[in-house]
Amino acid sequence: MLDELFEIIEGRKKDLPDGSYTVQLMNAGENAILRKIGEESLEIIFASKDEGRQRLIEESADLIYHLWVLLSYKGVSLEQVKAELAKRHKSKK
Repeated sequence: MLDELFEIIEGRKKDLPDGSYTVQLMNAGENAILRKIGEESLEIIFASKDEGRQRLIEESADLIYHLWVLLSYKGVSLEQVKAELAKRHKSKK
């Protein structure tokens, strides 16, 4: 699903469908996307601390979505992130 979500975001970036939240975020620019990432990061902290497991799951999904939007906005592919993670994993062996 994470790969599929990234593909959906990339498609919205390309097709610019009316009413798309992803398109609205990208049109608002990098600072707006970064604010959402900051907001979602804080919400994860609060959820983890006081709001229970389900809220942590929900806020984690929100953070991942907004991070994927940022990556797409900046022209970074999910494959590049995966390659970096693989490189780090190999260096630990």
